[in-house]
Amino acid sequence: MHKLWIEYKDSRLSGILGPGADIALAPLAAPEIKRRVLIAHLAERYRHAVQRYAGFPLGRLAFHRWMHNKAGKHHVESFGLPRHIVEEVLGDAALTLHVDPRKLIRITAHAPRSVEKRPSSLAFIWNGTWDQRREDLRFGSRYKLIRDLDKNRDQLECTERFQELMALIESGKPRRSHQQGVCLNTPEKIHAYLNIYIGFLDDMATNGFDPTRGKDPLGVAISSEGRILKINRGLHRLAMAQHIGLPSIPVRVRAVHRLWWDRVTEGSTGAAALEKVCLALPQCLPEESPGLFDDVPEQSLLDDFWPAPLPPSQSCS
Repeated sequence: MHKLWIEYKDSRLSGILGPGADIALAPLAAPEIKRRVLIAHLAERYRHAVQRYAGFPLGRLAFHRWMHNKAGKHHVESFGLPRHIVEEVLGDAALTLHVDPRKLIRITAHAPRSVEKRPSSLAFIWNGTWDQRREDLRFGSRYKLIRDLDKNRDQLECTERFQELMALIESGKPRRSHQQGVCLNTPEKIHAYLNIYIGFLDDMATNGFDPTRGKDPLGVAISSEGRILKINRGLHRLAMAQHIGLPSIPVRVRAVHRLWWDRVTEGSTGAAALEKVCLALPQCLPEESPGLFDDVPEQSLLDDFWPAPLPPSQSCS
């Protein structure tokens, strides 16, 4: 925190990238929102400190009771097991699956909180019907953006996103992102911002998917039927991989449905249950069908909806 404060005081003419920004956005770091970006950094540091000194120790204690069949283990499993500790114990490799991005087309669409309580992001096992409410990513805003940028890369003024951002400037409320540290208050900044995303797209087309790029891995959850559903985070990167036609990308399992967990673990607990889950995860495939409780009717697609996959080492053009 002290380092951030010194940086804020000593470089008043330059901006600070937000805690969720890619380094490629550095030229757009906005001094106009520097104070708010600093607050975002401090909030992020505070969250990590609470997690490190309170959340993780308590989670490890609860997980230890469950692993060693001690009193209270049923309460720990009823909660859903502490997600961060499950990830810590199993490791990245066990929770990483490789999927065809053009098959990973369904994302969870949670019901209103008045209808159903949302699963806790702190839990690894999720209850409820969250997996039966889905949206089609092919019609989502991220894929529309990437397709529009690639199509109009030489005339960005024609893209829907450019026009939306210009409308915000004209209304006197330019887009400000404290998580990224950018303020898009001129047409030139909008151009530069959109060109950075085109650069991401071209880099992926040339060098493949870089799992170290981005703040978090592409998170997914396993449905009650053992199917892979996208959850938030990494949606722009997924849309790029879909547009390019990459054959495979890594995704990280963040949660599983309790019905799937119960079926796979067969009543076992502790290390035996985790071993069964690790063996079953690689058998899971992306969910491509609509859900039972979808709010939006299924839309039809043209046969040539996806562009032809690019050959390796060929950038988009």
